[in-house]
Amino acid sequence: MAKARTAAYRCTECGWASPKWVGRCGECQAWGTVAEQAAAAPSSGLRSRTSGVAPTRRATPVSQVAEQRVTRRRTGLGEFDRVLGGGLVPGQVVLLAGEPGVGKSTLLLEVGHRYAEGVTAPTVLYVSGEESVEQIGVRARRIGANSERLLLADENDLATLLGHIEEHDPAMVVVDSVQTIASGDIEGRAGGMTQVVEVTQVLSRVAKSRRMPLLIVGQSTKDSSIAGPRALEHLVDTVLTFEGDRHTTLRLLRAVKNRYGPADEIVCFEQSDDGLREVIDPSDLFREHRERPVPGTIVTVTMEGRRPMLAEVQALVTASAMPNPRRGVTGLDSTRVAMLVAVTERAARQRLGERDIFVATVGGAKLSDPACDLAVCLAIASASLNRAVAADVLAIGEVALSGDIRPVPFLAQRVSEASRLGFTRILVPRGTMSVLSRDAGGVDVSADPRLHEVSHLEDALGMLGHLAAVPG
Repeated sequence: MAKARTAAYRCTECGWASPKWVGRCGECQAWGTVAEQAAAAPSSGLRSRTSGVAPTRRATPVSQVAEQRVTRRRTGLGEFDRVLGGGLVPGQVVLLAGEPGVGKSTLLLEVGHRYAEGVTAPTVLYVSGEESVEQIGVRARRIGANSERLLLADENDLATLLGHIEEHDPAMVVVDSVQTIASGDIEGRAGGMTQVVEVTQVLSRVAKSRRMPLLIVGQSTKDSSIAGPRALEHLVDTVLTFEGDRHTTLRLLRAVKNRYGPADEIVCFEQSDDGLREVIDPSDLFREHRERPVPGTIVTVTMEGRRPMLAEVQALVTASAMPNPRRGVTGLDSTRVAMLVAVTERAARQRLGERDIFVATVGGAKLSDPACDLAVCLAIASASLNRAVAADVLAIGEVALSGDIRPVPFLAQRVSEASRLGFTRILVPRGTMSVLSRDAGGVDVSADPRLHEVSHLEDALGMLGHLAAVPG
């Protein structure tokens, strides 16, 4: 009887199997997603599928588990602790992903140094499979990571890495990166699907058994997704993405998955010559500070995770010298901006289709929050009418195709952030005052002079004359 042939390669996107490697998946037609997989263990017979084994740990009532509080330990880097939900949990496995050169190694080296300099003075092991100890030392001197309890090692073998853990018994381990570590017990190259899954599973078991936090770096592909199998994200407790534009110094650390905290938190860092600096209040990075307002600019409040941040939207509307007017969008969704241009053209009764329109954000901010719609429309109208909006005006609201201004979530946080930074005239959707009164425990805020409710874009555009800056 012929021996059944086991599929040795599988698509990481759709699961399509093939006995040999191919460049393109035969099911979803994706390129470069077919990778080798580990051979399935042989079945031990019918008894193994039907017979039970006595558990080593009895099931626990959920009422008892719910009463147990999760203990956290702070790393010493405040913004990193914030994105984790307050600090590291014993045995927590954190995956940090990002493009090459964005600063992942610098961030984790700084975290390891701060953690090693903690009150209880633990030992931290930093293992790199990409750089030598001497190369890591150059970066460590540059950022001031010179703790005596921060141990460096350069290894590519999983068994040797485990030997370092056995020898030093560290309180935290950093692995940079998981795609460079290979196990001698598994066939395949380092970074392959089989090796990545095996290495992550082994390291996770060690971290859980020792109650030792584990931070691992994951390489990213051209489309900013984590390289390797998608199962890698399921094997860890927390997935963080480190994002940034090469032309700016701003870096955003975002929690994509977090079993021990919020999965929508985001914090900011600024890259400098001596490492990464925490940005406690990032609102100033996304708006301009000028002596007098200029037409086509207005400020809004966007929610990045649970944090409200101010962002400035700028628009430029000029006469077009081409048969097809140009449209340029930076930091916003071009399709949505095109829709908002059409809505503004109808509401403002301006012929914008024959003019060049450019819309952008300040500081490299990328806005996808619908609450920025009203600011985009007002910026376009302000540029078209050549009428500057006063510096103390801020706009919040989603604009529908009909021109209606719809309410947005987290209104209380947005209004509070705008008021904290000195904005005295805030355009908000109708019904905001009742929402704020409910959130304030029944306190009436209808007399708040800072809030101006508008129900339609025409109402907001009609207020431009009252909101215009006084000429200097």
